[in-house]
Amino acid sequence: MEPTTQSNEEERARNRIYSLINVVVALAFILSAAVLIALILRPGFFTEQPSSAIAETEPIDRDLIENGIHVRTGLIDAEGLMTVVNNCTNCHSAKLLTQNRMSADRWNETILWMQQTQNLWELGSNQEVIVNYLVTNYPPKKKGRRMILSDIEWYELED
Repeated sequence: MEPTTQSNEEERARNRIYSLINVVVALAFILSAAVLIALILRPGFFTEQPSSAIAETEPIDRDLIENGIHVRTGLIDAEGLMTVVNNCTNCHSAKLLTQNRMSADRWNETILWMQQTQNLWELGSNQEVIVNYLVTNYPPKKKGRRMILSDIEWYELED
């Protein structure tokens, strides 16, 4: 008689688990339906355009200049800007140009290195335009360990 009692208890436990699973599935279904209904009833649900559709209708000016700055790259608007944008920002950020302030010789060496190791194309007469733009608008800065101290009142330490 014991095997029958044990199998009945196992069956009841199994039935409780199945009932619990059914309750969880039903709650998940109800919650999903409630979220869907809330979204549909939200004002403007049927009239709003998705953001991708809005973006397609607005023209994007990739060469917009505001306050003397090329908006897309952050570079200064000056002679040679578009040559720099078209040749340099295809491979890396304009930030790389502005943070690596170098002399004309160093820029020419860097361009040669990029051509030899990074598959940079031959720039031809554009190289001079690019280097002139960079040296003129982003010249090297003299840097030290710290700024020079000036206008300091010194005092003597007492023993």
